[in-house]
This record gives sequence, structure tokens and C-alpha cells, in this order.
Amino acid sequence: MERYDGWNGTRCVPYGWNGTTGGMVRGACPTGVTVRGAYPTGMSHYRRCYQPGGSFFLTVVTEHRRPILCSDLGRGALRAAILESQGRWPFRLDAMVLLPDHFHVILVLPPGDTDYSKRLGFIKKGFTQTWLAHGGIEQFRSASRHRQRRRGVWQRRFWEHTLRDECDYNNHLNYIHFNPVKHGYVACPADWPYSSFHRWVDRGFYEPTWGRDHFLDFDALRTGE
Repeated sequence: MERYDGWNGTRCVPYGWNGTTGGMVRGACPTGVTVRGAYPTGMSHYRRCYQPGGSFFLTVVTEHRRPILCSDLGRGALRAAILESQGRWPFRLDAMVLLPDHFHVILVLPPGDTDYSKRLGFIKKGFTQTWLAHGGIEQFRSASRHRQRRRGVWQRRFWEHTLRDECDYNNHLNYIHFNPVKHGYVACPADWPYSSFHRWVDRGFYEPTWGRDHFLDFDALRTGE
């Protein structure tokens, strides 16, 4: 199956990777999530990914939660929209997971830039145009939607959380990669193809078996699902 690796050019590359792995002190990042026996191996490098004031966790959901995103058309349309948005307004996509009816990302903007909304709006619009042009189905549109020229592909709003520090970044990174397990699609993050998890494994941040047969409790996080 195709891997959904995210993009930095053509792939998602963890910022600051220098070819080494670090260790994690058990219990060093206790806020917001309980993780027992499932610590990543490269925790000391998360601080190199985190960018104060410009790192955002975002959740976007399809209209009526229709399962359209993991189709061939859905994946291709989303990839194209993200690449075009990156070409207009630079940003780094540190992590991403694509599920049938929603996706989560960690978006990092250039210093002094906080306009994630412009980028995400462009991505949603670009996806919608490609999706409909190639025969994708939209959901019922009310009279108000017609007046506002809003299509029935995405929920109007999205969830945003500004990542406060390295620990917050780590918690949301783990949440993203564990999400397919949380929703019951697979038993292990490595088994889900549409995720940046594989790229982080390749660079030593996770063991390939991370998230399998472990207790991960993310109830303290607010994620927009």
C-alpha cells in the first residue's frame, strides 16, 4: 500500500534531524497524556521540531463525516492542494495522519507568521475543486450554503491548538500517530499507511512496534474530534 508520508518537498522530514537518536527520561513529559511502556526513542530531538509561537495542531473533518479522504481521488486531491499551498505560503508539515473522514497535522510556520487559516482554507478549497471536478460526491447543501457558495465537502470550521512547548508538541505528535489505533482501523501505528509515522520511524524517533499492546490515554488532550 502507498505510504502517506506528508510533504517537505515530496516527503515529511522531521526538522533538525541529524542522524542520531536520543533517549527519553521516563516521566519527563507528564502533561496531558498517559503513556505506559510506549516511549519514543528520539525524544531529545522534539525540541528541534518545536517552534515557539508558530507550531500548530490542526484537525479538519469532512462534511457529515463522509469517508472520502483515503480513496485514490481523495489522497491525490489533498496532496496536490497541500503542495500548491506550500508553494504560495511556505510552511513545514512535521506530522500528519489521514483517516477516511478527517485528518490531523502539525503545521509549523516561518518566524513571525501565524496565518495557518489562510493556508488551510486554500487546502480545503483546492481539494474541493479537484474532488468535484473528478466526480466526487458532495453532501446536501442548505439554502444558506448555496447563498454563501459553500460546497458540501468539508465541515465549515476546523480545530486549532497552538503548541505551547516541547511537551505539548510531543503529546500531539504521539496522538497523531496513534490515531488510527484509537479509531480501531489497525492494531499498531505502523500498520496504517497514510501517516507520517513511517518517516519518523525511519529517522529513529520511534521503534516500529511503538503503540502496539500499550496503554495510551489521550483523554486530557482536546483535539477537535
